[in-house]
Amino acid sequence: MNRLAFLFLLLFAEISYAQPLLPHLIPQPVSIQSGNGSFTLKKGIAVGYNKPEARRVADMLAGKLTTPTGYTLPVRTGKPAPIQFNLTDSPDARLGREGYTLTSSPKGVVITANQPAGLFYGMQTLLQLFPKEVESPAVTAANWTVPAVTITDYPRFGWRGTMLDVSRNFFTKEEVKRYIDQLVRYKYNVFHWHLTDDNGWRIEIKSLPRLTEVGAWRVARAGHFGSREAPKPGEPTPVGGFYTQDDIREIVRYAEERNVMIVPEIDVPGHSMAAIAAYPELSCTKNPNTAVNPGTAFSEWYGNGTFKMLVENTLNPSDEKVYEFLDKVFTEVAALFPSPYIHVGGDECYKGYWQQDPGCQALMKKLNIRHVEDLQGYFMGRVEKILDAKGKKLLGWDEILEGGISPKATVMSWRGIKGGIEAAQMGHDVVMTPTTFAYLDYQQGEASIEPPLYASLRLKKSYSFDPVPEGVDAKYILGGQGNLWTEQIQTLRHAEYMTWPRGWALAEVYWSPKEAKNWDAFIPRVQTHFGRADAAGVTYSKAIYDAVVRTRMEGDKLMLDMETEAPGLDIFYTLDDSMPDSRSPKYSGAVPIPDGPVTLRVVTYRNGSPLGHLITLKREELRRRAGR
Repeated sequence: MNRLAFLFLLLFAEISYAQPLLPHLIPQPVSIQSGNGSFTLKKGIAVGYNKPEARRVADMLAGKLTTPTGYTLPVRTGKPAPIQFNLTDSPDARLGREGYTLTSSPKGVVITANQPAGLFYGMQTLLQLFPKEVESPAVTAANWTVPAVTITDYPRFGWRGTMLDVSRNFFTKEEVKRYIDQLVRYKYNVFHWHLTDDNGWRIEIKSLPRLTEVGAWRVARAGHFGSREAPKPGEPTPVGGFYTQDDIREIVRYAEERNVMIVPEIDVPGHSMAAIAAYPELSCTKNPNTAVNPGTAFSEWYGNGTFKMLVENTLNPSDEKVYEFLDKVFTEVAALFPSPYIHVGGDECYKGYWQQDPGCQALMKKLNIRHVEDLQGYFMGRVEKILDAKGKKLLGWDEILEGGISPKATVMSWRGIKGGIEAAQMGHDVVMTPTTFAYLDYQQGEASIEPPLYASLRLKKSYSFDPVPEGVDAKYILGGQGNLWTEQIQTLRHAEYMTWPRGWALAEVYWSPKEAKNWDAFIPRVQTHFGRADAAGVTYSKAIYDAVVRTRMEGDKLMLDMETEAPGLDIFYTLDDSMPDSRSPKYSGAVPIPDGPVTLRVVTYRNGSPLGHLITLKREELRRRAGR
């Protein structure tokens, strides 16, 4: 190598080494460049805005920064301030409604957007540029600096949602607000609120008071949901709760101030046991002993998607009183929620009671319907007319395709992506939320130590999701969301644990350019946000630090393969009934499992310190995994 070339390489290495690392932001912006130096927040620094519509965001930031810093930050208009929010005079076509630019330097921070929503998301990015202590709920000491950066950012999808099921277990008004606060940190803009199901009716309907007097409460039961004892006649029903209409208005207003659209779900015609407990005449059997389900096994599933309900939980599609009931419900729901959408469920509707009901059979004959499944199409058509009259759009799970729906209906694809593909090809708007990538209630780590559930979904799988399937016109894909069903989730802490970090992965899927996704670059950012969550008092799963244990047969020999989702971890294991530590055998490749009643114990380390959970698996379980 000649001397000139050597000097060039040396200079290039010095320049590369001197480049500051990019901040660990989630979701990753469209464009980010590091600059020189940093901006330091000091006591008395003002937060400015240029137009009245920007005032709310400026106030929010000042309030948020005051909590951990203890500084009083005045908010002003007119003269530019060290932290400045500006709405454009002429819209920047790149940014749309939710995009923004952010420029920080030693002189200050300027966030610019076309609309207040863009300023709000720019504020979320700015908060992530501050040290993690900015998330503290109390005054704390920190170096309140923001690195110099230039960011241009806007979302890939307009629908970036998360669903919270409050029927299976009730969450208070303040808990719902806290959950919304966590979502907006990562630029989610839709909160899908699953308000009714077999296990509780959670929204006050003034014209139908028994929905909350009876349907919101159930008997006390502990233990695994799905294995609990059925209610006894006359047993007290102390467990539950509901939101008054004033509560609803308060939460809707709270969400709107944070640029979140709340989409309410009233799940019909199936999943209606709580409603039927209140008004048994709405069902086919009209059983007066129907009770709100406390988590008993009331159905049989046959493994091929078919099932049988052992207790009726469906509304009667042949009874006009059902549609009068729904008109009253949706009249009050529509008045409470500004969202153009009302989600009507439509999933897992068992037709067996319809098949046996004389009224349903007469309706089928009148409609010239041969298959009882087609009654759901009739039912949904009636529901859509009710919603149309109230200026609302029908949104439902992908089963609504099976009975035929109008082209105006929006489909939420949950049984994989197949329903979404079919709906888009038929010209329907689609929200992609498949179990295979977006079900946040699924186990996220080692099955032997996670709370028991029938399916698993690791962080890496969620991150790999692309809501636009190959061959589908992207104009029909509104976006996607994560779904958190709460059969096994009784507290907000557990809900947080199940949401994060998979919710961070989906936030990036829905916001960031597809080309920007990079798993190896995402993991360090996740680990940084673990620290931010700790500072905020938000819990999360650390399953990425646990060993992923797989087995396979190699001839007649049982072989063990292991890895971790997070890089840079050492895996230590034992097969001799001792507890593993950093002096145990270190995994470096496939390991043959000895014959006999051995037990595998595994733990992970980083830089000589234990990090992941201890995993303990007997040979029978290892052998079973090889048979998958």
